[in-house]
Amino acid sequence: MLKYGPFMAALRKESPKHVYLLTGEEHHYIEKAKAAILERLFPAGEGMRDALEEAPGDLDGDALIALLETVPFFVPKHVVLVQESPMFREKKSGAADGEEAEEKAAKGKKKDGRDKKEERLLHLLADMPDYAHVIFVCSGKADKRRKAYKTVEAVGAVLDADAVRPWEIGDWLAGKLAEIHKVFDREAHEYFMGAVSMMHEVSLAHLDKEFEKLALYTEEKRIGKKELAEVFSGLPEVSSFAMMDAVSEKDLKKALTLLRRQTSNGVYAPVLLALMVRHVRQLWQAKLLMTQGVRGKALGPAMKLNPFIAEKIGRASTKFPEPLLKQAMLALIDADYLLKTGRGGAELLEHVVISLCG
Repeated sequence: MLKYGPFMAALRKESPKHVYLLTGEEHHYIEKAKAAILERLFPAGEGMRDALEEAPGDLDGDALIALLETVPFFVPKHVVLVQESPMFREKKSGAADGEEAEEKAAKGKKKDGRDKKEERLLHLLADMPDYAHVIFVCSGKADKRRKAYKTVEAVGAVLDADAVRPWEIGDWLAGKLAEIHKVFDREAHEYFMGAVSMMHEVSLAHLDKEFEKLALYTEEKRIGKKELAEVFSGLPEVSSFAMMDAVSEKDLKKALTLLRRQTSNGVYAPVLLALMVRHVRQLWQAKLLMTQGVRGKALGPAMKLNPFIAEKIGRASTKFPEPLLKQAMLALIDADYLLKTGRGGAELLEHVVISLCG
């Protein structure tokens, strides 16, 4: 089982495997890996039209065996793409079919027809014909206890495409910048990390498109904060980060301008409220951690943030006395109640911003 980076590196260096399993929560990584495998099997797409066949995940085991054993006539390979096979899912009964469970089942009762078909299929996967390749795609978490998973891991390659959390984006960023032949200066790096830290879920597919724009925006290799902000200005998280950054700097005029811009652009007050609550909590958390001796980039793991962002929040927290943060949090709680009961709007958030920046 390999994470995305090592999986792709191995794919570039090694001969293509006959069996692949692409699983995980990050659909973007799965699609990129699938495209890369097909590129290795069919350079420039040559022969893929005649050699690639897609099969549903619920295809009968014997039918899939017949498909994999079909000898190609006009092309040297036969590749089958299987979507969402139940062989890799956790059994609804909760009983895994690991080695111990299978031994007990074999002693107690005869396997049913479906199990026998799966056994025959797994036997084929362990000794595939030279011309045959199969790619299993299983979105979400696969059950590593299943014998199917263990078989593919032993004879082929498994991609574990975990969803990327905001504080884990650094490796992806380094790879993406290398891919488009750009580098960020320190300010641009902090700005990007800050914008990503505002995201509830990181969409790599969306970020990919933004970086494609960035690659075309300037011929300069070094990207500064100004260029990055101009290209990424359409992302709501960028404006949210800029607003929180202005609050941290106690820049009242800028913070109110950005708040009003977001509300006029259709960002709902409850969304902005949630972001502001999180920011005040982070300032408070950083302040408490620093009183315990946790400082600088060491704040990152404790706060589950990128170290650069955590360090910046730590510096900003020194500007806010604890009573002020407590007062702001109580005001935000009141604002939440009034928003939910329809008795207030964005003006409540303005009041909190004024109190924090005042």
